Amino acid sequence: MSKVSFSTLAYCKMVAHAAKYPHCEVNGLLVAENSTKGDKLVIVDTVPLFHQCLHVSPMSEIALMQIDQSASTCDMYIAGYYLANETLDDLSYDKPAHKIMDKIVEHETDVCMVVINNRLMELNQKESALLVHTQDDGKWKRLNNSNVQIENVTLAAASAVLQQQLYNNLVDFDNHLDNLSLDWLNTEFSNCVERTSGHDMGRRLMINKSVS
Repeated sequence: MSKVSFSTLAYCKMVAHAAKYPHCEVNGLLVAENSTKGDKLVIVDTVPLFHQCLHVSPMSEIALMQIDQSASTCDMYIAGYYLANETLDDLSYDKPAHKIMDKIVEHETDVCMVVINNRLMELNQKESALLVHTQDDGKWKRLNNSNVQIENVTLAAASAVLQQQLYNNLVDFDNHLDNLSLDWLNTEFSNCVERTSGHDMGRRLMINKSVS
């Protein structure tokens, strides 16, 4: 695909995950609707995964299976991976990222990989903090910023998340594994972002009791 866009909810959850654990590397999965496959990839939701150990493990395998099942029931699919590195200037993507992306591209072609630029994690979000990579001839290459679409209302919502410290309400899969009652789909966080921003969050992953 030549363009990638991110919904307000997808962007806010990535920024919130990085902000909640500024001392850690964090990662997560990107989710798109099946109907958006084609020239433009639309990321409608994200699932925060880990902040403790990002390496591929039985826990990440469990997370991938549960997220894939939940996405399929909503006519969505896992469309990529995001990470924020531990240090401010590290914009690399490491071996765990490649291993997870390899698993994703076994089943999907319309995918992307995102690195969060920690230098742009400002309280007042004036520009996107995402560096987006797509595959070209089997290699990951950064997409030109002009082909990454994020609306101004999305940056305003992310600013509210940071300024009001709403990221403290975000649940990643590490939190869920520590306490299974915690909602890794982040229904309450999503509702909170919607109330704060006054912006309809649109389609997102919903709770399915059979896979939660």
